[in-house]
Amino acid sequence: MLPKEKLERINELSRLSKTEGLSKEQQNEQKALRKEYLATFRQAFTNQLHSVKVVDDEVVM
Repeated sequence: MLPKEKLERINELSRLSKTEGLSKEQQNEQKALRKEYLATFRQAFTNQLHSVKVVDDEVVM
């Protein structure tokens, strides 16, 4: 999970983009933060899937 500060910055940039618009530097920062967020989310989701164990009573081995 991303640190709270980075999540707050993502939200702040999102609000700014809707109200005032973003400078090129802010757009690049937003893009980088979103990329980092998605990579972290995907990794956590993959780890969660690897820990899932499917139990089916009808299947007899």
